Amino acid sequence: MDKLFELNHTTTNPSLYSEDLAPVPVSKRTWTTWNYAALWISMSLCIPTYMLASSLIEGGMNWWQAILTIFLGNLVVLVPMILNGHAGAKFGIPFPVFARASFGVKGANIPAILRAVVACGWFGIQTWIGGYAIYLMFKKWMPSIETLPQIFPHAIGLQTGPAITFLLFWLLNMFVVYLGVDSIKKLLVFKAFFLPVAALALLFWAISAGHGLGPILSQPSKFTSTAAFWTFFFPALTGMVGFWATLSLNIPDFTRYAKNQRAQIMGQAMALPTSMTLFSFIGVVVTSATVIIYGYTIWDPLILAGKFESKILVSIAMIAVAISTLATNIAANIVSPANDFANLAPSKITFKTGGYITGVVGVLIFPWKLIADPTGYIFTWLIAYSGLLGPIGGIMIADYYFICKQQLNVNDLYRLNGQYTFEKGYNKYAIIALISGVIPVIPGFLTTIGALDKSLVWPWLSQVYNYAWFVGFFVSGSVYLMLMKSSGSTITKPLIN
Repeated sequence: MDKLFELNHTTTNPSLYSEDLAPVPVSKRTWTTWNYAALWISMSLCIPTYMLASSLIEGGMNWWQAILTIFLGNLVVLVPMILNGHAGAKFGIPFPVFARASFGVKGANIPAILRAVVACGWFGIQTWIGGYAIYLMFKKWMPSIETLPQIFPHAIGLQTGPAITFLLFWLLNMFVVYLGVDSIKKLLVFKAFFLPVAALALLFWAISAGHGLGPILSQPSKFTSTAAFWTFFFPALTGMVGFWATLSLNIPDFTRYAKNQRAQIMGQAMALPTSMTLFSFIGVVVTSATVIIYGYTIWDPLILAGKFESKILVSIAMIAVAISTLATNIAANIVSPANDFANLAPSKITFKTGGYITGVVGVLIFPWKLIADPTGYIFTWLIAYSGLLGPIGGIMIADYYFICKQQLNVNDLYRLNGQYTFEKGYNKYAIIALISGVIPVIPGFLTTIGALDKSLVWPWLSQVYNYAWFVGFFVSGSVYLMLMKSSGSTITKPLIN
């Protein structure tokens, strides 16, 4: 197993170093296989995972097609997850610092900010989910909240009632950031207990109300031809990969605490595909059951729960969802982007300030529009940002395994005049490769959101967007390797312990 390395703190530059970005001392790298398994089980058990599965049913798949798509997507994303996690476990460094090896000590801000913006979007989505849960509870007790005078322009797509509860839940998230991440420890324990119980309760209700698993699982696919299925399958698979594309980059933020490489590899391999598939199965079954019970598909579990008659039951469920979502939001969607923003100016931007920035950007992304329907969730959100993150992953993996040969000069990652300074702190080849991987998917993205008429784009070029993560990953990785090798760039300096 690879030796673990530490940093010589006496050689760092203040503009590149802070306690949050420093390598974890070997003595504090204590996470085992089971810690990583528990991490993935916890992160998989969330409302967006349920919606991921239900959106495939809404899109036309039957139950086994949806489950297979999710399982395959998670197998694919597991590969870059483990490959990028290697550097975190070996050197104890977080994602923003690891990115310095390929993009340069200043250029690393580019992938860090791109990834942070995506995390801000997820923060906004989770905050909207938590706020909407509170809204549905209020609506049971105060129906008038649904008819409050409209104060936002129609183009924003935000009703007054949900906007109020969204703001309240957002403020609660910001208050937790102010208190510190440690304040959610008890909430995470609550989530670990509640969500599995609630998910199983919803599953048993669906099976009972849907007259057994037989009728539910016999719901046919809506696709009338093989061609129609494949047309939906490939972008759906890209969306599944995109779901965890953020974590596939910043996984070093977690693997830096690994006791050894085996811990992070086995923990992730055992838990990621299995936990995602099992929890998605519940979403698939329940969503399929809604067709039998209500006559139409209900892909949003909050709207489904809101249909229950009991005010008390709905209130308990919505409060629990809000608490669980709060815990997930802080742990999964605040920690990493806050570190990314802090990386811009370590001596000026603290973790808390980074958290506040995340909160503001999360609102400006209009999260209520991103999950307004399954099409927007998969085609506009998941695929779009995978087209940004895939190229970054391709570059980092190509650099670490084929250029650096898994060898990093740890001290120079924190120096302005070291090995990773390149040209004024930027590796132009990484930036060129990043642009090369993003450009092919832009026309398809613009036609998808309606910003460009489809008649102006070659059909095959529009279709490239459906494979955004894959195209970006391989194009950027290949271009980076070609440019670096043609320039004679190799890492020859030894590791510094």
